[in-house]
Amino acid sequence: MSKKNNRDQRNFNQAALDYHSVEPKGKIEVIPSKPHSSQRDLSLAYSPGVAIPCLEIERDPKLAYEYTGKGNLVAVISNGTAVLGLGDIGAEASKPVMEGKGLLFKIFADINVFDIEIDEKDPDKFIEIVKGIAPTFGGINLEDIKAPEAFYIEKRLKEELNIPLMHDDQHGTAIISAAALLNALEIAGKDIGEVKVVVNGAGAAAIACTKLYLELGLKKENVLMCDSKGVINTKRENLTPEKIDFIADTELSTLAEALVGADVFIGLSKADVMTAEMLLTMAENPVVFGLANPNPEIEYELAMKTRKDTIMATGRSDYPNQVNNVLGFPYIFRGALDVQATGINEAMKLAAVRAIADLAKEPVPEAVILAYNLKGLNFGREYFIPKPFDNRLITKVSKAVAKAAMDSGIAGKPIENFDDYENALLDRMGRDEKLLRMMQNRARSNPKRVTLGNAEEYNVLKAAQILYEEGIAQPILLGEKKYVQEQMKKYGIEIDVPIVDPMGEDQEENRVKYRETLWKLRQRKGMNEYKAKRYVRQRDYFGPLMLHHGDTDALIVGFSKNYSSTLKPILKVIEKEKGVDKISSMMMIMTEKKPLFFTDTSINQNPTSEDLVNIARMAEMTVKTFAIEPRIAMLSFENFAGISETSKKVAKAVSILHKDYPKMIVDGEIQPDFALNSDHLSDYPFSKLGTTPANVFVFPNLESANISYKIIRGLKVAQVVGPILMGLKKPVHVLQMRASVDEIVNLATIAVLDAQRREQG
Repeated sequence: MSKKNNRDQRNFNQAALDYHSVEPKGKIEVIPSKPHSSQRDLSLAYSPGVAIPCLEIERDPKLAYEYTGKGNLVAVISNGTAVLGLGDIGAEASKPVMEGKGLLFKIFADINVFDIEIDEKDPDKFIEIVKGIAPTFGGINLEDIKAPEAFYIEKRLKEELNIPLMHDDQHGTAIISAAALLNALEIAGKDIGEVKVVVNGAGAAAIACTKLYLELGLKKENVLMCDSKGVINTKRENLTPEKIDFIADTELSTLAEALVGADVFIGLSKADVMTAEMLLTMAENPVVFGLANPNPEIEYELAMKTRKDTIMATGRSDYPNQVNNVLGFPYIFRGALDVQATGINEAMKLAAVRAIADLAKEPVPEAVILAYNLKGLNFGREYFIPKPFDNRLITKVSKAVAKAAMDSGIAGKPIENFDDYENALLDRMGRDEKLLRMMQNRARSNPKRVTLGNAEEYNVLKAAQILYEEGIAQPILLGEKKYVQEQMKKYGIEIDVPIVDPMGEDQEENRVKYRETLWKLRQRKGMNEYKAKRYVRQRDYFGPLMLHHGDTDALIVGFSKNYSSTLKPILKVIEKEKGVDKISSMMMIMTEKKPLFFTDTSINQNPTSEDLVNIARMAEMTVKTFAIEPRIAMLSFENFAGISETSKKVAKAVSILHKDYPKMIVDGEIQPDFALNSDHLSDYPFSKLGTTPANVFVFPNLESANISYKIIRGLKVAQVVGPILMGLKKPVHVLQMRASVDEIVNLATIAVLDAQRREQG
């Protein structure tokens, strides 16, 4: 169990099953990429039109890349003989893993995947099956095939196929760990050609890693490889051909003996095989890679406590320097596919190594720093390999791999302009597609107390369970304690979190305190002491008063009431930010390419020009907290015409913004379809938006904003997060009625980030 979460294993196991079984079942699906609504569309897609590209491909097979999806399609293939740490569980049981690998290919590099599970353990028969289906694909990722068969299968297929192919268990780990090793040695002040390396584990990954280190300059005579029986030396018998390559002429026989004076330890074996005593025998500035999952060969805390000069990486996300294959394989295949490479050769792998290593030395974008809630990231002992959420990986690694393929002469379609290629990569993925994952990761780094109203509701309880188990927040349940406990038992939700009952005997002291506060706040606004005493027994007031007094860090309410009635008691307790006349709300729309922000969606029915100015300013500041550059479109049903009263109102707001806040990227009045389209924007060269589409949309009135986002929510064409309440001094947000579990989790995550920001000042 990670120290960063509170997962109950039984609950987590059930959640994993539920995740995979909800319709549509599994994790990937096939969707049409072309229009198919009319008879003409279908006649082009299939009969008779489909015959035309068939004949063209028959004439020239390379045209399959032009007329089919082959060029962006990878097969993830396994026989299930070495699945994760589960061993030989069979082809069919491996399918969830292969689908998961397909998911990673798609979300990190926009590569389509068919997962192929082959029920065949005979290597030669397996090879023939893969060869037979290879014409379908632009590339093949071999996965979870046991050694030594994995070596033989990959070697044969690379020789006999002319598309990119890689066994990620071997080469993925090798590439990422090699990048980390180069940088770790630089920090240690050591030369790879001089260091003594001990590799513990002699499976496919360990052997591939060691071979790649040799390509980078490591000397074979400086390597000691150990398996479960100890050092692979001249005394050992019955070794596989792969192990024979690493026989050392030495009397050393145990891992402990091998580590004496060693500069580097590479662990690809199992947890806790390395002791503190062993670590103490290593050379100055020892480089320790404990890559066993889920727990490393030596615990990170133990290693750092034992030797302050340890330079360490693990396979875990909750420690610095995670060696994660997702840093490599999506982008290696991306680059290889984009140049139609006939394979993945050593030059391409080395190019990926250098690109990943070099990226860690570059200044880290604010978005990455925010994702991990750090004050900064600088190349050094605690940061010598990029973070998985670094969006620069797709450009840096893919470009390096593509160029290496071209330089080594195996590119079928060379890239002519790498600047255009980089922009195409960014456009393909969207610059902010990982925002939600980054937000949750940032929240986990410093979780805050989030009070959830309507705690008796299933969606709220389930959201609380996720927030608690994943370490995103420290949930507090607000409601009638006995009833909440009954509901938790009914739904099988077992989490150790506080339940605050405004009517409970244990809250008497707080009721007195809160009553005095409420009366002081409202005594000159029509509230007497009796009313205050009565109101503090209601959760609608109790929750905001908890927040006011610092008894919680954030508040999420509104599941079962309409927005305005939920907001009213909040505004009676929580003050507005300095300079804010009217609060507003914003929805985050998570499209496939990037997030869009709609405001004001819930509060100001018919804002004035001055109101629109304030709404735009609050939206700008809020969007910046997500490390996104706000590009604001002030919407109307006209483009820069100013004819209607609505357009005149918006145009006046824009005029004020341009005059008072000249650095803001904002313009209008403009129609939303024009603001989203580069070609349309080019018709207005005077606009501050330029030709880059807007991502923040300020609507002229509440009706248009509310209807727009609810259409999107109803159609389920994009994930909707919010409403994000803007303009109050404390982190409080009001849910949409009957919000889903995910919507509650996402809004609570934003509340945590809001609380973190206020804590930092």
